Amino acid sequence: MAKKILMVVTNYSDINSEIKTGVWLEEFAVPFLVFKATGYDITIASPKGGMSPIDESSLSCSNPIEWDEAAKYLKNTLKLSEIDYKAFDALFIPGGHGPMFDLANDLILKNFVEYMYNNNKIIAAVCHGPAGLIQAKDQNGCSILKHKHVTSFTNLEEQIVKMKEFMPFLLQDKLIELCADFIEYKPWSEHVEISGNIITGQNQNSALLTAESVISLL
Repeated sequence: MAKKILMVVTNYSDINSEIKTGVWLEEFAVPFLVFKATGYDITIASPKGGMSPIDESSLSCSNPIEWDEAAKYLKNTLKLSEIDYKAFDALFIPGGHGPMFDLANDLILKNFVEYMYNNNKIIAAVCHGPAGLIQAKDQNGCSILKHKHVTSFTNLEEQIVKMKEFMPFLLQDKLIELCADFIEYKPWSEHVEISGNIITGQNQNSALLTAESVISLL
Protein backbone atom coordinates (compact mmCIF):
# COMPACT_ATOMS: atom_id res chain seq x y z
CA MET A 1 0.00 0.00 0.00
CA ALA A 2 1.32 3.46 -0.94
CA LYS A 3 2.44 5.76 1.84
CA LYS A 4 0.02 8.61 2.48
CA ILE A 5 1.19 12.20 2.79
CA LEU A 6 -0.90 15.19 3.80
CA MET A 7 0.32 18.52 2.51
CA VAL A 8 -1.20 21.43 4.46
CA VAL A 9 -1.14 24.82 2.74
CA THR A 10 -2.22 28.34 3.63
CA ASN A 11 -5.40 30.20 2.65
CA TYR A 12 -3.95 33.58 3.59
CA SER A 13 -3.38 36.10 0.81
CA ASP A 14 -3.56 39.74 1.94
CA ILE A 15 -1.03 41.11 4.41
CA ASN A 16 -2.33 44.59 3.62
CA SER A 17 -3.88 46.40 0.65
CA GLU A 18 -0.55 46.46 -1.17
CA ILE A 19 1.31 43.34 -0.02
CA LYS A 20 0.00 39.93 -1.04
CA THR A 21 1.25 36.54 0.05
CA GLY A 22 0.28 32.86 -0.03
CA VAL A 23 2.19 29.62 -0.51
CA TRP A 24 5.64 29.82 -2.11
CA LEU A 25 5.21 27.75 -5.26
CA GLU A 26 8.62 26.03 -5.23
CA GLU A 27 8.05 24.85 -1.66
CA PHE A 28 4.82 23.15 -2.70
CA ALA A 29 5.55 22.07 -6.26
CA VAL A 30 8.97 20.49 -5.76
CA PRO A 31 7.94 18.23 -2.84
CA PHE A 32 4.59 17.45 -4.49
CA LEU A 33 6.28 16.28 -7.69
CA VAL A 34 8.90 14.27 -5.78
CA PHE A 35 6.23 12.55 -3.68
CA LYS A 36 4.13 11.87 -6.77
CA ALA A 37 7.08 10.38 -8.64
CA THR A 38 7.77 8.14 -5.65
CA GLY A 39 4.24 6.79 -5.86
CA TYR A 40 2.89 8.26 -2.65
CA ASP A 41 -0.80 9.00 -2.12
CA ILE A 42 -0.95 12.78 -1.67
CA THR A 43 -3.79 14.76 -0.09
CA ILE A 44 -3.76 18.58 -0.08
CA ALA A 45 -5.70 20.48 2.56
CA SER A 46 -5.98 23.98 4.02
CA PRO A 47 -7.85 25.48 6.98
CA LYS A 48 -10.74 26.77 4.86
CA GLY A 49 -10.47 24.42 1.90
CA GLY A 50 -10.77 25.69 -1.65
CA MET A 51 -8.15 28.02 -3.12
CA SER A 52 -4.68 28.19 -1.64
CA PRO A 53 -3.22 31.41 -3.09
CA ILE A 54 0.24 31.38 -4.62
CA ASP A 55 2.62 34.18 -3.67
CA GLU A 56 3.08 36.09 -6.92
CA SER A 57 6.74 36.67 -6.07
CA SER A 58 7.31 32.94 -6.52
CA LEU A 59 5.95 32.96 -10.08
CA SER A 60 8.59 33.29 -12.77
CA CYS A 61 9.04 32.46 -16.45
CA SER A 62 12.12 30.50 -15.38
CA ASN A 63 10.03 28.10 -13.27
CA PRO A 64 9.84 24.57 -14.72
CA ILE A 65 6.63 23.83 -16.62
CA GLU A 66 6.00 20.94 -14.25
CA TRP A 67 5.41 23.43 -11.45
CA ASP A 68 2.42 24.82 -13.36
CA GLU A 69 0.85 21.37 -13.33
CA ALA A 70 1.46 21.04 -9.59
CA ALA A 71 -0.03 24.50 -8.99
CA LYS A 72 -3.39 23.31 -10.33
CA TYR A 73 -3.81 21.23 -7.20
CA LEU A 74 -3.84 24.41 -5.09
CA LYS A 75 -7.05 25.62 -6.71
CA ASN A 76 -9.39 23.33 -4.79
CA THR A 77 -7.88 21.98 -1.57
CA LEU A 78 -9.80 19.93 0.96
CA LYS A 79 -10.90 21.45 4.25
CA LEU A 80 -8.57 20.46 7.07
CA SER A 81 -11.42 19.76 9.49
CA GLU A 82 -12.77 17.08 7.13
CA ILE A 83 -9.51 15.13 7.00
CA ASP A 84 -8.96 11.89 8.93
CA TYR A 85 -5.51 12.73 10.22
CA LYS A 86 -4.96 9.21 11.56
CA ALA A 87 -4.80 7.92 7.97
CA PHE A 88 -1.47 9.54 7.08
CA ASP A 89 2.15 8.49 7.36
CA ALA A 90 3.62 11.98 7.00
CA LEU A 91 2.71 15.66 7.17
CA PHE A 92 4.38 18.26 4.96
CA ILE A 93 3.88 22.02 5.39
CA PRO A 94 5.22 24.33 2.64
CA GLY A 95 6.04 27.92 3.43
CA GLY A 96 5.47 31.32 1.95
CA HIS A 97 4.52 34.07 4.38
CA GLY A 98 0.88 32.93 4.47
CA PRO A 99 1.35 30.25 7.19
CA MET A 100 2.51 32.93 9.61
CA PHE A 101 -1.04 34.32 9.61
CA ASP A 102 -3.27 31.24 9.54
CA LEU A 103 -1.44 27.94 10.07
CA ALA A 104 0.36 29.37 13.09
CA ASN A 105 -2.99 29.76 14.85
CA ASP A 106 -4.98 26.81 13.52
CA LEU A 107 -6.16 24.51 16.32
CA ILE A 108 -7.11 21.66 13.98
CA LEU A 109 -3.58 21.65 12.58
CA LYS A 110 -2.28 21.73 16.16
CA ASN A 111 -4.22 18.55 16.95
CA PHE A 112 -3.02 16.91 13.76
CA VAL A 113 0.64 17.73 14.49
CA GLU A 114 0.32 16.45 18.05
CA TYR A 115 -1.16 13.16 16.84
CA MET A 116 1.63 12.73 14.30
CA TYR A 117 4.31 13.55 16.85
CA ASN A 118 2.97 11.30 19.60
CA ASN A 119 2.58 8.40 17.16
CA ASN A 120 6.10 8.82 15.79
CA LYS A 121 4.94 9.74 12.30
CA ILE A 122 6.89 12.13 10.11
CA ILE A 123 6.38 15.88 10.40
CA ALA A 124 8.12 18.08 7.83
CA ALA A 125 7.99 21.81 7.19
CA VAL A 126 10.04 24.21 5.10
CA CYS A 127 10.76 27.96 5.25
CA HIS A 128 7.75 29.52 7.06
CA GLY A 129 6.04 26.13 7.23
CA PRO A 130 7.34 25.50 10.79
CA ALA A 131 4.91 28.22 11.90
CA GLY A 132 2.34 25.42 11.70
CA LEU A 133 4.22 23.52 14.43
CA ILE A 134 4.56 26.17 17.11
CA GLN A 135 1.35 25.39 19.03
CA ALA A 136 1.82 21.62 19.25
CA LYS A 137 2.73 20.05 22.58
CA ASP A 138 3.93 16.62 23.61
CA GLN A 139 2.22 14.39 26.16
CA ASN A 140 3.98 16.25 28.98
CA GLY A 141 2.62 19.61 27.86
CA CYS A 142 5.93 20.85 26.44
CA SER A 143 6.47 22.13 22.92
CA ILE A 144 7.26 19.32 20.51
CA LEU A 145 10.15 21.53 19.36
CA LYS A 146 11.81 21.74 22.79
CA HIS A 147 15.46 20.71 22.49
CA LYS A 148 14.95 19.67 18.86
CA HIS A 149 17.38 20.75 16.15
CA VAL A 150 15.25 22.90 13.86
CA THR A 151 15.58 25.57 11.21
CA SER A 152 13.28 27.89 9.27
CA PHE A 153 13.35 31.14 7.32
CA THR A 154 15.77 33.18 9.40
CA ASN A 155 15.55 36.69 10.82
CA LEU A 156 18.30 37.75 8.44
CA GLU A 157 16.49 36.33 5.42
CA GLU A 158 13.32 38.12 6.56
CA GLN A 159 15.29 41.34 6.78
CA ILE A 160 16.82 40.84 3.32
CA VAL A 161 13.40 40.40 1.66
CA LYS A 162 12.13 43.47 3.58
CA MET A 163 9.20 41.61 5.18
CA LYS A 164 10.33 41.74 8.80
CA GLU A 165 8.06 44.62 9.79
CA PHE A 166 4.99 43.01 8.25
CA MET A 167 5.21 39.73 10.15
CA PRO A 168 3.06 39.05 13.24
CA PHE A 169 6.22 37.57 14.80
CA LEU A 170 9.66 36.44 13.67
CA LEU A 171 9.70 32.69 13.21
CA GLN A 172 13.31 32.21 14.26
CA ASP A 173 12.65 34.11 17.50
CA LYS A 174 9.49 32.09 18.18
CA LEU A 175 11.27 28.76 17.71
CA ILE A 176 14.06 29.84 20.07
CA GLU A 177 11.42 31.01 22.56
CA LEU A 178 10.01 27.46 22.47
CA CYS A 179 13.47 26.18 23.48
CA ALA A 180 14.23 24.71 20.08
CA ASP A 181 17.90 24.37 19.18
CA PHE A 182 17.74 26.70 16.18
CA ILE A 183 20.41 26.16 13.54
CA GLU A 184 21.00 28.90 10.98
CA TYR A 185 23.03 28.71 7.78
CA LYS A 186 23.90 31.59 5.46
CA PRO A 187 20.92 33.17 3.67
CA TRP A 188 19.50 31.02 0.86
CA SER A 189 21.61 27.99 1.83
CA GLU A 190 20.23 24.54 1.14
CA HIS A 191 19.79 23.45 4.74
CA VAL A 192 17.68 20.80 6.45
CA GLU A 193 17.59 19.61 10.05
CA ILE A 194 16.30 16.18 11.09
CA SER A 195 15.54 15.71 14.78
CA GLY A 196 13.66 12.55 15.64
CA ASN A 197 10.54 12.52 13.47
CA ILE A 198 10.67 16.28 12.78
CA ILE A 199 12.23 17.59 9.55
CA THR A 200 12.66 21.32 8.89
CA GLY A 201 14.12 23.22 5.93
CA GLN A 202 15.48 26.77 6.03
CA ASN A 203 14.12 28.32 2.82
CA GLN A 204 12.79 27.62 -0.67
CA ASN A 205 16.18 26.32 -1.79
CA SER A 206 15.79 23.59 0.84
CA ALA A 207 12.45 22.28 -0.48
CA LEU A 208 13.91 19.38 -2.47
CA LEU A 209 16.22 18.21 0.31
CA THR A 210 13.36 18.43 2.83
CA ALA A 211 11.16 16.26 0.60
CA GLU A 212 13.98 13.79 0.01
CA SER A 213 14.48 13.57 3.77
CA VAL A 214 10.82 12.63 4.18
CA ILE A 215 11.24 9.87 1.61
CA SER A 216 14.38 8.64 3.36
CA LEU A 217 12.63 8.36 6.72
CA LEU A 218 9.55 6.71 5.21
